[in-house]
Amino acid sequence: MTVTNWAVDATHSSIDFTVKHMMIANVKGSFKSFQATVEADPQDLTTAKIGFQVDVSSIDTRNGDRDAHLLSPDFFDAEKYPHITFQSTKIVGKGDGEYDVTGDVSIHGVTRPETFSVTFEGAGKDPWGNEKVGFSAQGKIKRSDYGLTYNAVLEAGGVLIGDDIKIALEIEAVKQA
Repeated sequence: MTVTNWAVDATHSSIDFTVKHMMIANVKGSFKSFQATVEADPQDLTTAKIGFQVDVSSIDTRNGDRDAHLLSPDFFDAEKYPHITFQSTKIVGKGDGEYDVTGDVSIHGVTRPETFSVTFEGAGKDPWGNEKVGFSAQGKIKRSDYGLTYNAVLEAGGVLIGDDIKIALEIEAVKQA
């Protein structure tokens, strides 16, 4: 394939996260609204330009009260910082469709470099003749690195909310004309 523009198919894509709760369980959530720009040869991502913009207000942890708290100034302060962004800066091939994708992540007014493991899942044509590609990505960030430090100390020791946030993306994209 050659370098071309790809549009993320939001109905077949997801941005999910997991965080420790009370140091004993994992709570999962997702962002339902996001946009992406991808200019790439999917068979060789080393020269790709990848950008994401996530709408913070689309957070969904399956608990309305928790979602409202996450949007408040205690956490994301979504009114002041409505988006999370990612812009790739370096992509290193590891072989066999595997890559380390480094980029600038901006959350809550703080921008830091982060690296995600990305796998090219494959390419094909859908029943309507559209060329599609799939990718999976995983990574981990520390929320405190972005000023998201709200927490509570537990009576038995430890904290209510973990600092490490595991991120998982499943992306299906369609080739643009």
